[in-house]
Amino acid sequence: MAYVTATVADPVGSQRQSSYVLMTPENRAMQDDSSQNPAMFWVLDGESLWQAPAGSRQTSCAKCHGADGTSMKGVAASFPKFVGSTLLNLSDQVNVCRQTHQGAEPFAQESKPLLALTSFIGQQSRGMPIAVEQNAVNAQALEAGKTLFYQRLGQLNLSCAQCHAERSGQKLGGNPIPQGHPTAYPLYRLEWQSVGSLQRRLRNCMTGVRAEPFALGAKELVELELFLMWRARGMVIETPGVRP
Repeated sequence: MAYVTATVADPVGSQRQSSYVLMTPENRAMQDDSSQNPAMFWVLDGESLWQAPAGSRQTSCAKCHGADGTSMKGVAASFPKFVGSTLLNLSDQVNVCRQTHQGAEPFAQESKPLLALTSFIGQQSRGMPIAVEQNAVNAQALEAGKTLFYQRLGQLNLSCAQCHAERSGQKLGGNPIPQGHPTAYPLYRLEWQSVGSLQRRLRNCMTGVRAEPFALGAKELVELELFLMWRARGMVIETPGVRP
């Protein structure tokens, strides 16, 4: 079974950096100060959802996992991962729990409740290293995500790697090109004026190269998430982040 190997052009080890370091001091301060970080509104909504009974079983996340959510420490740092035979990201796992344990309908992809809950859960891992590792279970999906990262797409015939590996640190439209590490999702993007998921950003990039984006929740996007999290392994979770 093939395993992922690093590409020379891709920053590795101590060469890797979060796009946090490319932001203005004002934007970094916004992320760092919970009283200024607009994503905290989503975190607070997520905390309320965490404690609220839901579904036909009228049970809450807090009933199983504790009221303050600290039992989720490290959880966001380990996704995407296989649960049984299915590769799930954190949003998928939330919906599995809703259906299985609460008897509730799954939240729609990219909906405010789902972003709120994943922001609340993600915040519990803030400051912890990303812990996604390659193994015999995820190797095939990881390789598929790597292939998509290096695949040229769209009318512009560009890949993720051409910007975020080969040309990271250079300028595009006057702005520095980040390395593309998903350390801060879900995050508040000033351009969006809202919180969004990593999949929303990936779809934006696909549209930017004039490619047909995969649907939210598509297997291909989860595989790409897996590769990106593996690529950022050991880097620190910043959720909820702020970006321009």
